[in-house]
Amino acid sequence: MWKGRFQEETTDLMKRFGESISFDWRLYRHDIRASIAHAHGLVRAGVLTESEAAEIAEGLREIEAEISAGTFEFSVDLEDIHMNIEKALTNRIGPAGAKLHTARSRNDQVAVDMRLYCLEAVDTLSEKIQGLQRSLVDLGRRHPEAILPGYTHLQRGQPVLLAHHLLAYVEMLDRDCGRLRDARVRIDCMPLGSGALAGSTIAIDRALVAEELGFSRVSHNSMDAVSDRDFMAELLFALALLGTHLSRLSEDVILWVSAEFDFLSLSDAHTTGSSLMPQKKNPDAAELTRGKTGRLYGNLMALLTTLKGLPMTYNRDLQEDKERLFDSFDTAEICLDIYAEMMAQASVNEASMREAAADPFLLATDLADYLVQRGVPFRQAHDVIGKLTAYSLSEKKSFNDMTLEEYQRFSDAFEASVFQTLDLQTALAARQAIGAPSPLRVNEELNRWSTQLGMDQAKSS
Repeated sequence: MWKGRFQEETTDLMKRFGESISFDWRLYRHDIRASIAHAHGLVRAGVLTESEAAEIAEGLREIEAEISAGTFEFSVDLEDIHMNIEKALTNRIGPAGAKLHTARSRNDQVAVDMRLYCLEAVDTLSEKIQGLQRSLVDLGRRHPEAILPGYTHLQRGQPVLLAHHLLAYVEMLDRDCGRLRDARVRIDCMPLGSGALAGSTIAIDRALVAEELGFSRVSHNSMDAVSDRDFMAELLFALALLGTHLSRLSEDVILWVSAEFDFLSLSDAHTTGSSLMPQKKNPDAAELTRGKTGRLYGNLMALLTTLKGLPMTYNRDLQEDKERLFDSFDTAEICLDIYAEMMAQASVNEASMREAAADPFLLATDLADYLVQRGVPFRQAHDVIGKLTAYSLSEKKSFNDMTLEEYQRFSDAFEASVFQTLDLQTALAARQAIGAPSPLRVNEELNRWSTQLGMDQAKSS
């Protein structure tokens, strides 16, 4: 492609070092789609005839079919997907194929291909995220009365419904979807027509090409257009944060399936055993997801490091962006798929959860609120319940087993009604504020999310 300038052949080692066809081949559909649209732009510019453009489109679709079928032979000598396709097209249709690269460079060609790829990948991942959200909502709907301790510092804090806990992750995932939708706005800008860095003297109707490719707007600075990878960095950040949320969910699942917690059981189909210990049932999918989060972080840092010292405009360093992006999308997609499938088949041990939630200390804050409602300042109430807790531990008597006289040693505000506060159902029902875990509020949230995610309402009515 540049033989006119060079007197020596590229060495085999340099070919292997510089090639990208081993990974950018997956852009073939986007490259062909963009090339067909560019051909139509060249018709409008008077470079191609209608019949030549039709010949190009037909040839490109034949190549696309061969690549999809796995019969196309890629060449490392041609470096990348762009030149592999262009060479094959020219060999098939002759001069018309050789005209196709008029008024474009591989710089703007790869930029448009990557944006088309990202638009498609964002839509796919958004659907995958919603698939996991549906699994979590459905699990909550199947166990609407399951109560477990909520934790801070991995210490039991207050009682919550399992559905409320699961919905916390649904909220996180919704923000992940929002970030992808937000990033999509900035991806949706067509760079094709920017050339190598300064456009072309052959005026292409870029708006026409953008409309054919489904872009809502075109770039306004050719130098920025060919060197911009902000949209990729933004996507890799969104995927890294998605990984954070999946890793946190994994940590909960790993704890819950342990014998110490016994809150959850995963199906045999989503666990593995030990080659030595025959009794083992390991939550490998959750552990692998937690581990793969490191890849998502690493890919983001790799791209940012690549970008930080680049002068304008295109530099070959940017070839390093694709493997990072492809790997992150692939990693996020399979993690979402396995989690949606795994949680759909998970079994909840409500008895173990309720036993853990029966810890009377979980209602210590409720006792403080009880005093507040009787005129005791909160800081004083907090101190009273702290002393009551110390007494409970030293006497080895739970809150439920103490007498009213014992309560009144710590505050005259205690009355016989204090024992109603120590009932789990009463305590949960009292949490009526928006966002709180009362059964009424949680059921409202399950219904809201079921509607938003297009789920059948029957189970959550």
